[in-house]
Amino acid sequence: MANSFEKYQKKRLRSSYLSVIVSIALILFLLGLLGLIVLKTKALAQHFKEQVTLNVFLKDAQDVNAVADFKKSLRQKEYTKTLEFVSKEKAAEIMQEEIGQDFLDFLGTNPLKDAINLHLKSNFVTADKLKKIEGDLSKNSLVYEISYDKPLIELLNKNINRISIWILVFSGLLTLIAVVLINSSIRLSVYSKRFIIKTMQMVGATKGFIRRPFIWTSIKLGILGALLAIIALLGLSYYIEQQVPEIKIVDDYPLMGIVFGGVLALGILITWISTFFATRRFLNLRTDELYY
Repeated sequence: MANSFEKYQKKRLRSSYLSVIVSIALILFLLGLLGLIVLKTKALAQHFKEQVTLNVFLKDAQDVNAVADFKKSLRQKEYTKTLEFVSKEKAAEIMQEEIGQDFLDFLGTNPLKDAINLHLKSNFVTADKLKKIEGDLSKNSLVYEISYDKPLIELLNKNINRISIWILVFSGLLTLIAVVLINSSIRLSVYSKRFIIKTMQMVGATKGFIRRPFIWTSIKLGILGALLAIIALLGLSYYIEQQVPEIKIVDDYPLMGIVFGGVLALGILITWISTFFATRRFLNLRTDELYY
């Protein structure tokens, strides 16, 4: 009978520990994911900004060497990320594929222009800087017209700033919720052993001696939960990088080190603090108060 009861207690204890580990892992996973987003916000913003294309259309019948020199000078500009030359013939082929018919037979001539598709560095993708770049390029005798999506630029910059603010607010809120939830899980775990705590105290054990094994056990649970969260974050990071290779999450070792180190530190810190205050509460209760 005693053995059966002991097995039952061990089973309950393992189940309690497992629920605490899973709770900690889920919460730390969300915090780690949010940490990745916060730290990668700038990189994501840069990625989206650098997708904006500045189309520089050239005048007809231009000297090949002059166009080559112009492209070379553009590559050397501080604002240039990449550039691609698209001839009028290539542009016609692309348009024919898009509309599904040969418009050249209908028109009899190719109305398109040779173009240089210019991708700028992210810090130059603002309305003011693009306007200045447009003005400078328009002075070149080879340039016929410059085109880019002005409303998209304004919307992109406006939304990036707004999203950054909301991410910070949400980060603070989720961190607070995470601390409360982990604290609740730890307190429930300690609550189930409140009579053991009081018994040890009654036979003369000091508060520090009683508290120490509870804190160490909780820290181990926090470490296990953090490791599960880190594994899940690593798997998610690999998946995201496969879908959007330009983001380069996994190869960003400093970023991954900060996030994983932060998750592990939070797992240890929150469980340590929660256990400390939970055990202190039960150590300060009278015996008759343990039943409430």
